Amino acid sequence: MLCRKHLQNAQILSVKQVGFERIIAIEFLSSSDFSDYQTTLYCEIMGKYSNLILVQNGVILGALKTTSLEENAKRILFSGAKYVLPEPQGKANPLNLGELESVMQNKGADVAKFICANVEGIAYSTALEMENFYGEDITAQNIYDFVNGESQPCVVYKNGEPCDFKVRSLSINKKEYPTLLQAQSEYYSHVYLKKTFEAQKRKLESALSSKIKKCEKKIALMEQKLFECDEAEEIKLKGELITANIYRIERGMEGIEVINYYDENAATLKIALDKTLTPAQNAQKHYKKYAKLKRTIENVGVQLTQAEEELNYLNSIKSSIYAAELIIDLKEIEEELIDLGFIKSGDLKKKKKEVSPYRVYEYNGFKIIAGRNNAQNDRLTKSLNADDVWLHTQKYHSSHVAIICNGNKIPDDVLGVAAEICAYYSDGRNGSKIPVDYSLKKYVKKPPQKALGFFIYTDYKTVLVNPNNHKDKEI
Repeated sequence: MLCRKHLQNAQILSVKQVGFERIIAIEFLSSSDFSDYQTTLYCEIMGKYSNLILVQNGVILGALKTTSLEENAKRILFSGAKYVLPEPQGKANPLNLGELESVMQNKGADVAKFICANVEGIAYSTALEMENFYGEDITAQNIYDFVNGESQPCVVYKNGEPCDFKVRSLSINKKEYPTLLQAQSEYYSHVYLKKTFEAQKRKLESALSSKIKKCEKKIALMEQKLFECDEAEEIKLKGELITANIYRIERGMEGIEVINYYDENAATLKIALDKTLTPAQNAQKHYKKYAKLKRTIENVGVQLTQAEEELNYLNSIKSSIYAAELIIDLKEIEEELIDLGFIKSGDLKKKKKEVSPYRVYEYNGFKIIAGRNNAQNDRLTKSLNADDVWLHTQKYHSSHVAIICNGNKIPDDVLGVAAEICAYYSDGRNGSKIPVDYSLKKYVKKPPQKALGFFIYTDYKTVLVNPNNHKDKEI
């Protein structure tokens, strides 16, 4: 409200940095009903001590964070007090070569830390960059030349990704821009997209993870059920042996020892009996239990196969999320999970689905295409001609990769590049010597009513390759 009172419709006269401190002074020409007057907004950017202070003629009009006389603070910050800059830290002025030379005579073992602590306006990251460039024998002249050198706004890269933006940098891994604003915008665009990508990826992983756990639990219960049914054949055998020895059994007997004529050694077998039942009823009891277990085995067997197919499909989606590199890679995966009912589409009306582009590569005159997710894999494989080459990792979930032949024979080096791309965008990307199968499209078929991305193939060959994304060949 104070800023609105004094700065609304005011004119900015200047924006200055106070020395080499992290303090910006913005001067305004303000107007009242009676006259014009000047005010200065000091922006002190100092971590947890950061503050905004509005000053007129050297007197504080107000501050975002205030102090009082009772607090015994080093600086008095309240309305009506005189504004005083933070106490100087006693560092050397980088524009004064003499001060720099005096300070650098006593430099310590950790040169970067020493420069940061003893020279104004030099952050540790910048000091470390200077040390890496000039070496431990860095001189006052080196620092002076760097600070007074020509500005060249840039974005600095590390491991192929933007890590900071700077007015000037000694790094060789950088991209230069005409203005600092452009460099800053480019860097924060990357930061925003990365944060958005990570948040979206976590959302999809979370939704999928709960479904995978439920499916794994269901499979474990079915396997336990089948394990319990392992005694079915033994129960059938006991029923047959009771029938074969029924003349020896009398009602009221608790058990009988018989010869197992199915055993080549004719071993004896003890069979427990229900003394309340007749011999025939004991035999029928075993036959009924056997029939029940057989039905259970058949029904659970079908359900187990379906559950394993479902888990395999869910893991293929998980693999696509794992291999995603950009927000666009997650777009169709999200739509796939919405269609499956794993996540909600929101209150907005469902729009027409946008088709995301494939990963496309050019090598030695051949086009190589790779899908980003199950939907793309399905679409890509169906779109190929019969003589195009189709690739998929063996025993791993992976992107479907294709080499567009146009009637030409595929050279071994082109096949190798395509196989390496396929291996990289798979569950085995962190390993080595990944087996990749390749076949002509005419031998690749999609069974009816199968999930997205599910195909079967025959007449294939296999190559062993190391994963490589071949970013330099992507177009």
